[in-house]
Amino acid sequence: MKRFAIIPAGGSGKRLGFETPKQFLKIGGKEIILHTLEPFFACEMIDEIIIAVSETYFDFAKKLFSEYRKIKPLEIVIGGKERQDSVFAALSSIENAEPTDFVVVHDAARAFLDISVLKNALEMAKNRGNAVVAIPARDTLAEVDENKIENYSDRSKIYYVQTPQIFTYKTLMNAMLKAKEENYIGTDESMLVKRYGERVFIAEGSSFNFKITTKEDLELAKKLIDTLS
Repeated sequence: MKRFAIIPAGGSGKRLGFETPKQFLKIGGKEIILHTLEPFFACEMIDEIIIAVSETYFDFAKKLFSEYRKIKPLEIVIGGKERQDSVFAALSSIENAEPTDFVVVHDAARAFLDISVLKNALEMAKNRGNAVVAIPARDTLAEVDENKIENYSDRSKIYYVQTPQIFTYKTLMNAMLKAKEENYIGTDESMLVKRYGERVFIAEGSSFNFKITTKEDLELAKKLIDTLS
């Protein structure tokens, strides 16, 4: 059994207001995506890494990751318009995959994944067939309409879903093919797999494993890097 890590990194990061995609912005002296990749290079349970980038940044990515290929097998593919398209492109590029091999999908802009979280999720996937990293909701959750609270949700049953998300090659490929055939776009792989009819299991995540999406997230990431340096 092999374990492939897929990092969809084709996003433009327009919400941050920079010309450079957020995953290629630098914090702590190196690109965000390099921080993201650290636990995958360090984890002996990961056999190969596939990174999906936009065609515009393909040559840049080849240079950026050239030295890292000496650490662990790493392939770069051209992604698609949506995140889902990029994951599918990376998944389709895997040669000679066995149906029971595991595929680990992780956001390029989640730069603070602890290797213990990754290993725990991999163990859960091995035992239960899949694993999606998530953290329980802590705050009061309100449903709002026109700036007015209409209802409250039971937060004891609510989790914030993160990545990595781990599924067998067969399950993820079938779920993505079904979505593709029906022109369905999900926000992440767990949504596609659940829609395909599989049970999805939660593995313990971390508040540090946040996705850098806004300028506030970027500032927080810079402060964390400074603290950890």
